[in-house]
Amino acid sequence: MFCVAPPESEAKMNITKGGLVLFSANSNSSCMELSKKIAEDVNTTIMELLIMVYACKTSCAKSIIGVVPYFPYSKQCKMRKRGSIVSKLLASMMCKAGLTHLITMDLHQKEIQGFFNIPVDNLRASPFLLQYIQEEIPDYRNAVIVAKSPASAKRAQSFAERLRLGIAVIHGEAQDAESDLVDGRHSPPMVRSAAAIHPSLEIPMLIPKEKPPITVVGDVGGRIAIIVDDIIDDVDSFLAAAETLKERGAYKIFVMATHGLLSSDAPLLIEESAIDEVVVTNTIPHEIQKLQCPKIKTVDISMTLSEAIRRIHNGESMSYLFRNIGLDD
Repeated sequence: MFCVAPPESEAKMNITKGGLVLFSANSNSSCMELSKKIAEDVNTTIMELLIMVYACKTSCAKSIIGVVPYFPYSKQCKMRKRGSIVSKLLASMMCKAGLTHLITMDLHQKEIQGFFNIPVDNLRASPFLLQYIQEEIPDYRNAVIVAKSPASAKRAQSFAERLRLGIAVIHGEAQDAESDLVDGRHSPPMVRSAAAIHPSLEIPMLIPKEKPPITVVGDVGGRIAIIVDDIIDDVDSFLAAAETLKERGAYKIFVMATHGLLSSDAPLLIEESAIDEVVVTNTIPHEIQKLQCPKIKTVDISMTLSEAIRRIHNGESMSYLFRNIGLDD
């Protein structure tokens, strides 16, 4: 039995040949369309997914496989100061509800798989994105793969090696949404007080980090710049990277990511920016965003999810879906 994470609504049940049952929501046309292709859409209604899983468990389902292409809260997978690891909590809730297997795609950190005590298949969207580059960018041989920060350099390197292209890394950009100052984990600011510690103790204080001025390591002059990442949500860092690349001589700029959250006014900002095209997969519905910004393009990954479902249901090996997949993909 497979539960596909849906938006808020009542669930719809589809029974296929061989006893496979697929649940999906019926209030969202995007979810229904993707569900018909058998991959379907995730969205943020975690409680609905948990209730559906628990309902299947109490109905004595033999196995319950969750198809969650975009795993929510995946960025909150590390301990910061005394903060919580939300993705660990979500994993525990899913397992407790009765999930026996999870199919997902491009986790923000692959170590998230260790939060589960059930099998997790972390599929990859990179083959589809690489195919898009080769087929939809005519002069891609004159491109360079760009990491907008050193943290995404490994992913960029993997793309560059498979396409036989060069790589560039942007260093020193403004703090992103994961920084302590922006996400509020550093609030209220620490104040050194004599009364806070024992008078006889002198604990050395770390010097705070300061990012250097923005620099681009690698040549992008007269080239197509393809920025790769796993998630695009708040687009400020992507816009800043695009401006920097334009200043360095890049004549076309593409952004490619697996998960296109594109929340708030992201589509309008992209439309008015130096970015020529944003390519994301359909792990998350973004039809409304595409109406606001024609620069947003979609790559369909339903094929790999449907094949994963078929193989698990038939007891076949999943190794075929991970052929030629590296650790940095």
